[in-house]
Amino acid sequence: MKIVHFSDPHAGGPAEDWLAYFDKRWVGVFNYRFRRRYRHDLSKLERAVEYILSTRPDIAVCTGDLTSSGQPGEFEKVLAVLKPLAESGIPFYYLPGNHDCYVTRRKCVEAVHRAVTVLSNGRDVFAEFPLIRREAGVEMLLLNTSRPSNLLCSWGFVSREDSEKVAHWASEPHAMPRILLSHYPMTETHPILRMRHRLFGQKKIVEAMRKGEIDLVLCGHVHRPYLKVDAEGHGECCAGSVTRNASMVEITCDVATRKFSFRQVEL
Repeated sequence: MKIVHFSDPHAGGPAEDWLAYFDKRWVGVFNYRFRRRYRHDLSKLERAVEYILSTRPDIAVCTGDLTSSGQPGEFEKVLAVLKPLAESGIPFYYLPGNHDCYVTRRKCVEAVHRAVTVLSNGRDVFAEFPLIRREAGVEMLLLNTSRPSNLLCSWGFVSREDSEKVAHWASEPHAMPRILLSHYPMTETHPILRMRHRLFGQKKIVEAMRKGEIDLVLCGHVHRPYLKVDAEGHGECCAGSVTRNASMVEITCDVATRKFSFRQVEL
């Protein structure tokens, strides 16, 4: 069984209405104008889609940050690129990132909700996260860890209710390999240095990973890819930013033995 995992395209653009200068969107617009547009190239996402369509893996996963500031126009720009993948018949799973859930402005909230539904061809609904899905011999839990936070931080949160749901899911007996999909990493090597980008509330999930109740976490958020896994391939895989690094991760799972192997795909 094969999974292709990519993340963090960060499509951007100018402020789409004057109210953007009175909420957090101006931070994302400013960041894109002076930094991200020089680092993130959507043509690399186009190449990623072409590769997935040509190799036809069993599952494709995007772990968030389609946009830079969660504006509807940014979503439309990246949805146009991803449309052939969403309509290909390849099971495609998308988890919103913190930039997709940047503000509480109604049209921005509606845009990320629509993206979840469009990219899953109506299968997934934002309000129903966390979701359990079984595909190609593996069991996946889609956990939304992204919510609007304060002006200066990119915090993620696992609510108490979601933490309990994930812990219950993880503790049940299972024969299939179990994969948790999240925008934010569950583990943090430098929690103090990365305080502005932290995830909070994941303690029970990390414990389930340690006990082997969750085999693998697929995540994004951190733009440089990394792999923190044991000899069985169990642990955490961050795909990095597809549009910055021109790469994504191809994961092969032996369903019978629950072993994973990983290959970085250069685009």
